[in-house]
Amino acid sequence: MSEGALSDSQVEAASKLSSATLHEAARRAGALPANLQALDPSMRLCGRALPVRCPAGDNLWIHRALAVAARGDVLVVDTGGGVEFGYWGEIMATAAIARGAAGLVISGGVRDSRRLIDLGLPTFSACRSIRGTGKDPNGDGAVGEPVRFGEVVVRRGDLVFGDADGVVVLTPEVASTAIPAGARRDAGEIAILDQVRAGVSTLDVYKL
Repeated sequence: MSEGALSDSQVEAASKLSSATLHEAARRAGALPANLQALDPSMRLCGRALPVRCPAGDNLWIHRALAVAARGDVLVVDTGGGVEFGYWGEIMATAAIARGAAGLVISGGVRDSRRLIDLGLPTFSACRSIRGTGKDPNGDGAVGEPVRFGEVVVRRGDLVFGDADGVVVLTPEVASTAIPAGARRDAGEIAILDQVRAGVSTLDVYKL
């Protein structure tokens, strides 16, 4: 593991938290656009980012990323503004599972959505779309180079976490402090819930 990289234990600790907790614990950093949603609300995603950039309407670079993805990688795919194409389906998801990938975040569409849910690979996309994609061998794309999602630049090895509320991406440096801070935050919320259940008003709990 290179210096500054996320350890397996950090990823495991992060997996027990939530997207909102990590975002808040990171001083409200790292939230990806809210249109990126899980195919199924039960899906939870936690791993290290493998950024992918592909041309609009072309998924060849995603196939190339699958060929080099490591166990625990999350493919974070920028589709170049071409949202309404089905870049990903059952075959690619099956290949990702065989590689041990942790999931997919894509700014475009996916298809075979029922089969993707059945397969269980955590999949977060901007939409579902039946439109097919091309595979131009000379298309302008990349695997492993930074990509931008809204205000967030995603780099290889960043922490990626997704759940029913959304997706957050944190650098290893930010994640190293946000993960333990998030655990403390969750523990504090348990105490708050106990007070609320006992009838204490939220105004008093938060001293508003």
